[in-house]
Amino acid sequence: MQNRAVAVLVLPSILFLAPPAAGVAQKAPPAERDRRVQAFLESRRGSWRDMNVPEVDGRALHDLIVERRFTSALEIGTSTGHSAIWIARALAKTGGKLVTIEIDPDRHRIALANFREAGVSDLIDARLADAHALVPQLPGPFDFAFSDADKDWYTKYAAAVWPKLQAGGCFTAHNVSMRMPGIREFLDFVERLPDGKTTIDRSSPAGISITCKAAGAGG
Repeated sequence: MQNRAVAVLVLPSILFLAPPAAGVAQKAPPAERDRRVQAFLESRRGSWRDMNVPEVDGRALHDLIVERRFTSALEIGTSTGHSAIWIARALAKTGGKLVTIEIDPDRHRIALANFREAGVSDLIDARLADAHALVPQLPGPFDFAFSDADKDWYTKYAAAVWPKLQAGGCFTAHNVSMRMPGIREFLDFVERLPDGKTTIDRSSPAGISITCKAAGAGG
């Protein structure tokens, strides 16, 4: 997706961030929850629009989180929730939670409904907020981040999140194989990080960069 993951209510000299959306407690056993999420995803297969990631990329994020046992995730750019549901599905298996940020009230509202229907609301702190302002304010720490918002802000998002990323954690970004303003600058930034190593997952045409912080590094 390309739009900024931001939304603000502004009065003179005051910025108000919308409060986190309340989660809905889930009581289902892990296997039953996973079957519910899978059934939801299968029911929506091929129907995701509004700049959501394709299934192959959602699955790649899921597999990375499960493989590395990440538990504290951040997503910049919710859209209507496809990638967040894949991330939450993984976090259900690792015992983790997700903070996700979206600008557009309509997409945010639809995402909340999708989270409820998929049965993952309790795993997601969904913010309707200005990511440019909120991301630097988030205390962290995180061990996983996914950026899929305004590409010309990718470098600033990475710079804000990297100090809060735990050693061994990964900052991922979408659409890095595409020629969009900001992508080359972002890739130059992450490739120069002295405590990071970047690879590109080219399993889909969009491309996902995966920059992981070295074990023993600060953060």
